[in-house]
Amino acid sequence: MRNLLNFLAKYNNLIIFLILEGIAFYFITTGNDYHNTRVVKGVRGITAGVEQKINNTRSYFRLRDINQELISENTRLKNIINRLSVEEDLLFVPVSDSVYGQHYHYYSARVIDNSVNRQKNFFTINKGKNHGLSVDMAVTSDEGVAGVIVGCSDNYSVVMSLLNLDFRLSARIRSSGYFGSLSWDGRDQTVAVLSEIPRHVLVSEGDTIETTGFSAVFPEGIMVGTVTGYEKPGGDFYTIRVAIKTDFRKLYHVNVIGNLMKTEQTELQNSFQ
Repeated sequence: MRNLLNFLAKYNNLIIFLILEGIAFYFITTGNDYHNTRVVKGVRGITAGVEQKINNTRSYFRLRDINQELISENTRLKNIINRLSVEEDLLFVPVSDSVYGQHYHYYSARVIDNSVNRQKNFFTINKGKNHGLSVDMAVTSDEGVAGVIVGCSDNYSVVMSLLNLDFRLSARIRSSGYFGSLSWDGRDQTVAVLSEIPRHVLVSEGDTIETTGFSAVFPEGIMVGTVTGYEKPGGDFYTIRVAIKTDFRKLYHVNVIGNLMKTEQTELQNSFQ
């Protein structure tokens, strides 16, 4: 109480001034329509600005949840589109699998460990056998090819990255349709090498390189990268440099693609080898 009295005694002039200012402000705003309108508009503007800041802050903290919802919705839509595209061809291509003739199934996952500085790079995702994943499933980013699953536990999977000397991919030049073998030479993290393209084929910088679908792992037409240059060493084939579309240094959300007819395809092919 003594502290309060000391405070009032010390700042009594300021307190009386503020009270009188408040009373004067009240009479001005209530006794004059113009001033009343200006004050109301000013208060509303301040209130709207504060509310906008609060809403922006709330939206920022919900970005992670919103992003996860979009990823799940994107995966669901991919499965629906894949199913519908097959159903349109049922009159011409009869199928008898248990998922409406669907050829591929898509899963979303998150990268929880990654390496990019080694000669043989791998990354780990937070989905495994309990989620329907298995070895030899394709893994892609939103931009393009990322790798292939080489190991699965119940809740995790290890993926061989495209940035791995042992990684091989059947890829083609979209404009001409000529295909070859794509691999990484262990040098530049942003560049892969496409080989086995005949030298008579017209190749241009900027040409799109995509998957062929021949391996029964990756669907046809998934982006790999673009041609940045090529050489004609001794022999009948080009050595083509491909700028990899996937940025492995910021790889986080990925899609896992399972070929529902892979077993049937590989068993038939192996029976003739």
